[in-house]
Amino acid sequence: MNDVIIIGGSFAGLAAALQLGRARRKVIVLDTCRPRNRFAGRSHGVLGHDHKPPLDILDEARQQLARYPTIRLVNAGAESVSGAIDDFCVVTDDNEQLKARRLILSYGVVDEMPDVPGFAENWGTSVIPCPYCDGFEVADQHWGLVWSGPQSMNQVRLFHDWTDRLTVFGDGHDIPSDIRADLAGRQVALVDGRITEIARRGSHGATIKIDTGPDVAVDVLFAHPRTRPSASLHDALGLATINTPTGIALKTDERRETSTPGIYAAGDLANPGTPSVTTATWQGVMAGIFAQQSMLS
Repeated sequence: MNDVIIIGGSFAGLAAALQLGRARRKVIVLDTCRPRNRFAGRSHGVLGHDHKPPLDILDEARQQLARYPTIRLVNAGAESVSGAIDDFCVVTDDNEQLKARRLILSYGVVDEMPDVPGFAENWGTSVIPCPYCDGFEVADQHWGLVWSGPQSMNQVRLFHDWTDRLTVFGDGHDIPSDIRADLAGRQVALVDGRITEIARRGSHGATIKIDTGPDVAVDVLFAHPRTRPSASLHDALGLATINTPTGIALKTDERRETSTPGIYAAGDLANPGTPSVTTATWQGVMAGIFAQQSMLS
């Protein structure tokens, strides 16, 4: 019997495994090796790893975990989960059956790319979601923002710390008159019409094609597509979720425990706020520590 099975081996999952391995708990990490930020060339704002490729950081973390004899890394996904606290069973997608007293879910989310030519192809280069991750590198340049709902106004206010040149693309949304007036007062250009194509310009620039007007060129385009969990295990387990402006997240308490005793969650899967490597790592650490403490006799 394993102590903990961690489903998802990116930053949150590996951080949880590190804490458990150092506590000499028997841990298995299931990893499909498709982290959400694999499209990004560099990871920024990560203390001690600023400007490193995210896949390099993960590779280094896996090498460090090899020091701990009670941690087993498995390149597989979880096909199904059953059981209850102290007796969970996970069946992998290569039909291996694994038992554990606790589970940590850290399989993350995937971004649902809109059906716009060039959007998915330029994701992580010309089309990016996070100013904290990449804003410094494109500061004082002409930014674009794809309007996704009322929460986009918060992004408009936020972006002014990096640039004074911003164009908002309404993309077919019915933007109220008071928000239009607010944008005008901030000297933020608003382009109505739907985006029909995004063409890359240089290293991170983009030309935005609109169905009702001329093309608009920006130096970088920010967008916030909806997300969905990268697996459906939480549905099969009946775990409680919360709604966010861009998707759902698993509901956890202050100990990172979900609505089912013995199951913990960390990372983007359970983060309704601003996702980041640092946040995912912190949540993974907490999930690992609290999972370990829950097994003390």
